[in-house]
Amino acid sequence: MKIPELLAPAGNLEKLKIAVLYGADAVYLGGQSYSLRKAANNFTINELKTGLCFAHKRGVKVYVTINMIPHNDDLSGLPEYIKELEKLGIDAVIVADPGVLSIVQDVAPRLEVHLSTQANNVNWKSVKFWGEQGVQRVILARELSLDEIEEINQRVEVNTEAFIHGAMCISYSGRCLLSNYMINRDANRGECAHSCRWKYTLMEQERPGEYYPVYEDDQGTYIFNSKDLCMIEHIPELMTTGLSSLKIEGRMKSLHYVATVTRTYRQALDEWAKGPDNYQFNEEWLVELKKISHRHYTKGFYFGRPGHKEQNYDSSAYYRGFDFMGIVQEYLPETNEAVIEVRNKFFVNDVIEIFGPKTETFIEEIEYIKDEEGEFIPDAPHPHQLITVKVKNPVQKYDLVRREKKD
Repeated sequence: MKIPELLAPAGNLEKLKIAVLYGADAVYLGGQSYSLRKAANNFTINELKTGLCFAHKRGVKVYVTINMIPHNDDLSGLPEYIKELEKLGIDAVIVADPGVLSIVQDVAPRLEVHLSTQANNVNWKSVKFWGEQGVQRVILARELSLDEIEEINQRVEVNTEAFIHGAMCISYSGRCLLSNYMINRDANRGECAHSCRWKYTLMEQERPGEYYPVYEDDQGTYIFNSKDLCMIEHIPELMTTGLSSLKIEGRMKSLHYVATVTRTYRQALDEWAKGPDNYQFNEEWLVELKKISHRHYTKGFYFGRPGHKEQNYDSSAYYRGFDFMGIVQEYLPETNEAVIEVRNKFFVNDVIEIFGPKTETFIEEIEYIKDEEGEFIPDAPHPHQLITVKVKNPVQKYDLVRREKKD
């Protein structure tokens, strides 16, 4: 059975490299314009060149998002940008708007086009329609069950993609007006303020100043706050749907998130590839996914319409069981030491975990810390500071270091 592509987010060049090294078959990213994640550290043309080279050398595809819903002014410069992307050799663009699709087909007719989840495709007829317009892949809406996805793929020849992990906004497939209405930041043009995560109460016209909780909680509610999607326990079910690509949400998420989620789903898919009949879910995969910053997990619409329990009425906060501490830059085999670039403050006697694409997770207690001059120091407080620590197992460049959060 053909294994679907594992598609990971790349919010910046460093995250692209991590996604590639930790097991992605393809990555998706945004440029400086026309993307729905303006707050991400999006790619300049030079960064995109570097990222493409890094990915393509390792057989990984790169898709660029042009998935905003543009107004007239937003179309200025778009044809030139698309021509530049084609010249660079990207593997596909992701679009949501018919006008943008027509521009791509006019100026770069050989460029592969994927249709964004923003286009809200929930039936086989619309998927077929877009295929007839020259779209090679449709990213399905999040509001679909496994059975519905399977039927779509049985009826059409267009490749399909679906999200399997990550955040879900109140407008599950992305078209949202709340941010624009409240603070004039258009979510459909890349400026979402995540207004759906704010705290809301109800006030009745004849009772000004009297606030009532929308849900039974005297502190108010997060009525629009969906749990995060997680399908790691249901790889066999996903395999029956005919999906071409399994997508991880998170271009604005951390390096730790990208590495952990990509690595975990890669392990699960590789295990499935060994033989479906012998496949067994590994509980450690779910344990891993609970170490990243996340909300409570949900199966979304995959097993039918979700009820009120799929919203989180208590808090919009993330659960952060571990802190991302740093990234390994070098291993010194003669002294069994690792050179680590600091991302969070280290202390002597910290108990840390180290893991990587080829490094099994292991626990290490920091015996000592040396600075760049080789001097022993009690802690390492500065981001991007290089430190050297003793490790009991060999490590590799791009392995990550994390520490369980302290009370």
